[in-house]
Amino acid sequence: MTHATLPPVAPDPETVVAFERDGYAVIRDALDPELRKRLLCAAETLLASAITRGRDHGGDGKDGFRGCLNLDRAFLPLLANPRTLPAVVRLLSPNIHLLSAHLIALPSGPPRTIRVPERTGWHRDMYGVTQDLGFDHTPRMAIKVAHYLTPVTPDCGLTMFLPGSHLLTEEPTIPVGAIDPPSAITPAINGTDAILFENRTWHTGGINLSGQPRIALMLQYGYRWLRPVDDPATALQEDPTLTPIEQQLLGLPDRNLDGSLAKGRGAVPLHTWWRSAASRTQGPPTK
Repeated sequence: MTHATLPPVAPDPETVVAFERDGYAVIRDALDPELRKRLLCAAETLLASAITRGRDHGGDGKDGFRGCLNLDRAFLPLLANPRTLPAVVRLLSPNIHLLSAHLIALPSGPPRTIRVPERTGWHRDMYGVTQDLGFDHTPRMAIKVAHYLTPVTPDCGLTMFLPGSHLLTEEPTIPVGAIDPPSAITPAINGTDAILFENRTWHTGGINLSGQPRIALMLQYGYRWLRPVDDPATALQEDPTLTPIEQQLLGLPDRNLDGSLAKGRGAVPLHTWWRSAASRTQGPPTK
């Protein structure tokens, strides 16, 4: 049975202002506590498994998976989350799909290969774009929605950000012997909050000294002319229990009712949803 997509709720204007100013923003209470528990259970089960498809081992001891929606349907409620998706659409456009669903387990302990002065870990996402177009010519192309499923504590290694770095025309400077730029911050969040940040925003994983892995789930949305990072979600795209919006986000092409390609229709499910009465008061999406 197909479930309904909730009407879009206009994002808080302050969220949009903060994102445009800082390159990231916090959405409070983006996750229901019970859903968060289910997501953590599914994540821990997946991480404890011997599954190798999509497995992503980091050089600093990270473990995780790319394309985790393909591996467990428990993660699907995040795909078109009505508490976060409207802000993503407002900041990009309705012509988007999912580029990556990345499960990350950051181990606890002293930093190893990344968080040292020789390799600080600070970076932009979609590094190939910056490499090809140049640091000062890279546009906003994608937005990540980061959820933290394990207890959020001051020493758990939350993602750090450099406010305003999405507008820089050259790489920020990190002092000799240091591992962070002087203005770097760790946002103050609760476990049910989500952090949105764009591909140009300079960020890194913090140092986890909490005594347990820090498990995060990051969904990256981008324009539909960008190639997804994950393996194709072919088995999910035409699942009749998913909504048209979820199918679009998973990469289903535009089609006519007879199944033929509908070139130029441009993301009809999200456009229709976005034009509904609940969203008309907030104006057109920004770029």
